[in-house]
Amino acid sequence: MNAFLRMLLSKRAIVVVISALLALTILNTYLIWEGVRQVNVANVVNYDFVLSQDGGNYKLKNMLTGYVSEQSKSLSLVLASVFEEGRSVYINSGTYELTDDVYVTNKLGAKIVSDGATIQGNGHKIVVFGNDYTFSQYAFISGLTLINCTLRVENSFATTITNIRFINSSTGIEFINTNTWSEYNKVESCQFINNTEGIAFRTPINGTQIGNDIGNATGSYASSIIERCYFNIQDFSVGIKVERLAEFSDSQLQNVRFWMGENDQRSNQTALHVDGSMYQTLLFGVVFESFTPDPIYMFAINIDSNCDPTPILSSVSFLGNWTAPIHNPFAIWLSGSETIFKREITVPIGINGAFGKPQTIECRPLIVSSFKPKIEVTGSFSQNETVTVRIRVEYMDNTISTPITRIFTSTDSTWITDNELTQLFVSQNIIWAILIDAQVDSTTTDASVKVSGYGTSG
Repeated sequence: MNAFLRMLLSKRAIVVVISALLALTILNTYLIWEGVRQVNVANVVNYDFVLSQDGGNYKLKNMLTGYVSEQSKSLSLVLASVFEEGRSVYINSGTYELTDDVYVTNKLGAKIVSDGATIQGNGHKIVVFGNDYTFSQYAFISGLTLINCTLRVENSFATTITNIRFINSSTGIEFINTNTWSEYNKVESCQFINNTEGIAFRTPINGTQIGNDIGNATGSYASSIIERCYFNIQDFSVGIKVERLAEFSDSQLQNVRFWMGENDQRSNQTALHVDGSMYQTLLFGVVFESFTPDPIYMFAINIDSNCDPTPILSSVSFLGNWTAPIHNPFAIWLSGSETIFKREITVPIGINGAFGKPQTIECRPLIVSSFKPKIEVTGSFSQNETVTVRIRVEYMDNTISTPITRIFTSTDSTWITDNELTQLFVSQNIIWAILIDAQVDSTTTDASVKVSGYGTSG
């Protein structure tokens, strides 16, 4: 009998243990799926808060304490409270309303992330703001659809904007400097649909560049990347605008496509409007496509009067019909691979057989692919006076070629021959600049030297 009771109790104990383990497993599975449902991301500790839509209200969960608070249906108020207490929020799918501008002020590593939330902006802005760039760095904004809403980056460093759709906004993304600069930005895999301006780099405010003695704002938005983005442009709109004194320089615009002239819209459309600086900014793999058969003031690139300099074009496609692929009414020099250029320089003459200061012909930031120079010596020569002009090449590795020389005993002009140029254009090196200097064997001279010519950049 005792043996039977012991066996019975043992079986019951095993059943209890198994039932407990099963209950814990079910509970654990529920918690895992509930966590996934609530935040839709695996690593919830990356966010200070998670925002969800619950009927007519919002629920905001503090991921540190686990506390869930009911919020009024105003995303502006919710985000304001988030960035007063923390620096990151994950927004679950749903539709959210802005009633005021939202400021993310002086935050390092601020994050606003979603995987499908839609924000009705009602003309308001989400502003990543720093008192200067040292206070606002490495903001990350991703996964949203913004309708009639502007994302503004002000005095901030290394802002990343990725996987966002900007729809029906006056401006999609606005970079502006009111103190210091906003450099090293990345805009990636975004779509811009029916915006008056897709991306705008603004003229700086409160800086000496614009004639003010107050403030420390510059025009620099340097070392930035716009990559794998798409622009659907409507009438009286622009895809990317670089305003006067704005410096979208040392940057890249790559694998970007502009769709223009769709749906019977065909007038006053510009993909890239440059009135500032795009120094050493490369356009690579950019496609400008016009779908209209009858364009009116439709330009892929519009070069305005203050542009200095233009971007570098490399592997750029212009498809369809245009008023002009590049509108350049002020005849500003265009920069690109295999661009033709002309140069004319005056060369100072050194005396007593010593060469004067070398003058350079260059295409920076591009390299020189070829150059055909002409030397012209004018003025009066004294008896037995000899002027020597020397042409050399500076390669990218700072080495200097052997020279080509021309000797003049009277006024004359001559072209350097192709056979002579083979001495300069050696194989397996890159030409950075053409160096030209001159000397006279007398103590004084009335002669003058001018070198002109044409070539191509690489």
